[in-house]
Amino acid sequence: MLRIAVPNKGALSEAAQTMLKEAGYRRRRDSKELVLVDSENSCELFFLRPRDIAVYVGEGTLDAGITGRDMLFDSGAPAEEVVPLGFGQSTFRFASTPGAYSGVAGLSGLRIATSYPGLLGKYLADQGVDARVIKLDGAVETAIRLGVADAVADVVETGTTLRNVGLEVFGDPIAHSEAILIKRAGAPEANGFQQLIRRLQGVIVARDFVMIDYDIRAERIDEAIAITPGMEGPTVSPLHREGWVAVRAMVPRKGHQLVMDQLWEIGAKAILVTAIFACRL
Repeated sequence: MLRIAVPNKGALSEAAQTMLKEAGYRRRRDSKELVLVDSENSCELFFLRPRDIAVYVGEGTLDAGITGRDMLFDSGAPAEEVVPLGFGQSTFRFASTPGAYSGVAGLSGLRIATSYPGLLGKYLADQGVDARVIKLDGAVETAIRLGVADAVADVVETGTTLRNVGLEVFGDPIAHSEAILIKRAGAPEANGFQQLIRRLQGVIVARDFVMIDYDIRAERIDEAIAITPGMEGPTVSPLHREGWVAVRAMVPRKGHQLVMDQLWEIGAKAILVTAIFACRL
């Protein structure tokens, strides 16, 4: 059986479980359930702390896992990213009191508090900055006020939490993160792993595209196809009404209202947009 690690709590947990369900895998009914056997899909789902997932996968205990890119980098585990999953986006950045520092070079010899010592330590080394890393398990934004650190390095989504305690981000981003599918680096793929990839990629495509159907006069079909080219081309079928055809095509979800406007302007009728539940390209 394919053994998959899933975040048991935190910002990635709900979205990861939803994506797996949309990909056809079982979903646990109880948040206290730690292992779920999905015999129909020949896999087992293990619900673990997101920070531990890269370690289990890197050691080969589990075949695959969903975690954050920042947590993979921080772990130092011999695991590798396979597929970005398109949710849980965040940025890892420096922050301090307003105007204190402008870039990473100014941090030499100072103290930097973080919950990601592995990720931060590697970044500082790559930048040639000799600073002291203070490891905290959480709430690093209070480290400066309490005199523990001169600056902090933390995950930033909107920056609201930092601003609320009087801090501002500075310098270039240390890393950009999102949820990713990982496997052990250099290890052969387990049975069912490629199927997992195809299913997850199918969910991602389904979330990014919609299906559009409309009727158009036959003499304007070239204009319509230019607006909705589809993947390998749209499906065009003659209608019972002479001189009219029906068209079906996939279009990006983002901007689909503009596509409807453009079709309407060239005379399209009965324009219908529907969501896609799953897709394989």
